[in-house]
Amino acid sequence: MATPLRPMQTKIEKIDASSALAVKIIEPLSEKDLEFLSFREKLSFANISHPERKKEWGTARLALQESLELLQIPYPGFFKDEHGKSQPMNGQGFVSLTHTRGYAAAIYHRELPVGIDLELIREKILRIGTRFLVESELDFLHSLPAHYTMAWSAKESIYKCHGKKGVSLRDNILLEPFAPDASLIKGKIHGTNFEDHHYQVQVEQSENLILTYSIW
Repeated sequence: MATPLRPMQTKIEKIDASSALAVKIIEPLSEKDLEFLSFREKLSFANISHPERKKEWGTARLALQESLELLQIPYPGFFKDEHGKSQPMNGQGFVSLTHTRGYAAAIYHRELPVGIDLELIREKILRIGTRFLVESELDFLHSLPAHYTMAWSAKESIYKCHGKKGVSLRDNILLEPFAPDASLIKGKIHGTNFEDHHYQVQVEQSENLILTYSIW
């Protein structure tokens, strides 16, 4: 009998000497909590009117700050490039942010592009599989919400790691077969103007969430 999965835990994890990630519960934030933000980021935060969106944005930056602290890197401030991907203001390193209901996460690497994604496991994903999966992927996936969510999240992490627009989750990101309890998913981007690249996506399952991340 399989061991029951536990709820997602808040954590800070050093992946290797060059990278770290953090997962945080989304909670109300004070100005003091976000004193580390750059002036530009503080303006962006002040311009967010929706209270929940404000908490998500701020908590993701807190997760990023904690990842950087673990690597003993000062927080440089970040901005979004023309592809919508966060970039460090000092031009050093790579970052990816994500959030879902109740949680936010971030990953940083000194030298390589990264992508991270958090997804809530929902039954309805089984009904929309054809929107982001091709026939070869549908053939190996079990009719389990968690298995489909792993595929969706893995593709999101690959998309974020790639970091450029013009890539379709369904048509340009292809996953190799993987089991419902897999901790690693392999995939590639193909059929685009960009050079084909193979990705390895790490997977963590909790009671109701899937966390995935990929390092180029």
